[in-house]
Formats: sequence, structure tokens, C-alpha cells
Amino acid sequence: MSEQEQTVPNGWRVFHGTGREPAAPPALPQPPPWRRFRGGPPEPVPVADAQAALRRLGPGDVTPQLGEEEIDIVNAALLLRRPLLITGPPGVGKSTLAYLISRELGLGRVLEWNVVSRTALRDGLYAHDAMGRAQAIAAWRAGLPHAADQVAAEPSERGAEGPRAPADGDGDVPDSSSTRQLPPALGDFITLGPLGTALLPYDRPRVLLVDELDKSDIDLPNDLLHVLENGSYDVPELVRDAADTARVHTSDPGGQAEVRDGRVECREFPVVVITSNGEREFPAAFRRRCLPLEMRTPTREQLLAMVEGHLGARPEGTEDLVDRFVRGVQGGGTHSLDQLLNAVQMTTAGGFQADGHGRKLVEMLLRDLAKGR
Repeated sequence: MSEQEQTVPNGWRVFHGTGREPAAPPALPQPPPWRRFRGGPPEPVPVADAQAALRRLGPGDVTPQLGEEEIDIVNAALLLRRPLLITGPPGVGKSTLAYLISRELGLGRVLEWNVVSRTALRDGLYAHDAMGRAQAIAAWRAGLPHAADQVAAEPSERGAEGPRAPADGDGDVPDSSSTRQLPPALGDFITLGPLGTALLPYDRPRVLLVDELDKSDIDLPNDLLHVLENGSYDVPELVRDAADTARVHTSDPGGQAEVRDGRVECREFPVVVITSNGEREFPAAFRRRCLPLEMRTPTREQLLAMVEGHLGARPEGTEDLVDRFVRGVQGGGTHSLDQLLNAVQMTTAGGFQADGHGRKLVEMLLRDLAKGR
């Protein structure tokens, strides 16, 4: 960041909450010395998932929902390379912020880790298909024809030249059909999870969405501390393997990456967006490593603009539905933006009448989620 940029008010910001896709990805601020990592070799960031961004942000312009204070918190997390811990009522747009950041900063495809009560740290880091590998080894030992399809790795990826069949009596090298195949590579049966993929040594940070962490087992936030602090982790199966390098699968469709000595370490700490509906408190040690951001329900004007951005128009009766939605929220009810979008979408259905039976359907769509059915 230049001295001139630092003297301009808010010149330190790289994120402005507009969600506009840049012509060229902006340069990110340098991390502080204690948040610099040295992973390698560098990996290119995959392109963005346009369909996923469309579902989250809509086809139109993104309606600004963050105030100046909230935008400063996001930029502080980017500068300090710290996770964002976003709280707020369900459906307020917490997870959408990850896609907003990714689009505006040109950070490629968002990695999603959806947390449930059974989720463990290893689920986010990697998975080892031990059964599949055992079956592949058994097929290789039995010399089955299809075993060759599971061992496509080059000798250089195995760390040594593969065994070769002896030459024929006349000195000719036998054809490939008589050459013994190499055993299945361990990396073929390891897939990095969303968190594990985000910590690969990309030349620009990936965006990782950890959705609804408050639903997790009580130990998961504490288990995350080491990984979020050090930006690295080990894959024990690869550490024990004789090969120095392994080619593993990633969470990106068709993605692969090289892992050396069984250790993954980032070059740029990922943009970690952690959401919580406030169902429980997190340990102080975990909160210390995150920057808190509370998202509030959008205003009436913002809701109208969001509806228009998602649907491309403002159907007749939208204002009445938005007013009903706002009254429900102000009355202490629990409501989601999805409910409003569904209700407005119904009004665009040919022949639908928002009175009589239609009114009951709209009321069902806009019901208070805190009251069960």
C-alpha cells in the first residue's frame, strides 16, 4: 500500500461491500509478520463458480447491506489475516458475505464447509479412502486388467523408478502389456476437505465459508485453534508413506494438488468466513483469534432492492409483502430473506391471486419460524 493511499480517508480498504466484479483482481495488503506463511509449491486459484454466486447474490447489482463499521471489520480481517466470526438471525445474509468478498476481490471459487453436530476437524481437512485403496492393491496383486487404470501416476510421482520386466532373450524391451504395473499411489485415495483445500499454498487466498459452526460438537472450535493459528496441518498417511510427494484430490471439481512430505501449509492465509446463529457461545481462545461481525436485518429499502436484484423486477404487491415481513421482524419474530423472496416469487405465477386461499399461502410462506409449524 502506497503512502498516498494511506493518506486518503479509508484508503486502506480493499473491500467496499459493492460486490462488483473487478476488471483485474485488486492487490491485497501485505500480512503482518506473524501471519506470513511459506507453503509451496504455489497453486493457481480456480476460477469462480458463476452459478453458485448467482444463486447467492442474484443476477442484478448487489444491494449494499453493510455499514461503514461492518466494512471496516471485513477489511481488518483481510489485513490481519484473521477469520471473520459473523453472527445474526437466520437468513440475514451471513453466508452470502463470503460470495460478496470473493466476487469483489476476484478470489475465485468459494469453498463451503457445512457444519453439523457430527462434524469433526478431520472432515474439513481430508478423507482417506482406505477401503478403496485396499481393494486396488488386491486387484494389482492379482494382476487384474483394470488395475492399470488405478495407477496412472508417473514414476516421478512415486519417488522412484517403477519395477521393470527383464528384457527378452534377443535384448528387445518387452511391450507394455508384459511390463508389471506400479502399485496404486496413496495420493489417489486421499481427498482434501474444504478447510484442507483452502490451506493449500495458493498464490492468492481462497475464500472458505464455515457455515453454522454453532451446530457443531462442543470440541470442534477448540480443535480448529491450531490449524487457524499455524495455517498448516499434516496428513499422517502421507507422512508415513515412502514417497516424498503425492498428488491428491481437492474439494474443487476435478482439482488435484501436490503435497510434499505429508504436510500442507498455506502461502496466503485464506479468507475464512465463519457463521453462527448464536445458538451457543464459543470458547474465549477461539473468539480471540476471530474478528466479530454482527449482521442485522436489512432495512425496508434494502429489502426492496434485494428483491429487485434477485428477481430482476419489482412485481406488483412487493411493497405490501415487504411491509408484512418488516412488521414480523420488528414484532420479535424469526424470519428469513428466503421467505420474502419465495412470497414475492409466488405473486409472479400466472393466475395467482393474493387473496382468499392465496392469502393463506402467503401467510404460510411468511410465518414466524420461531413458532414451529
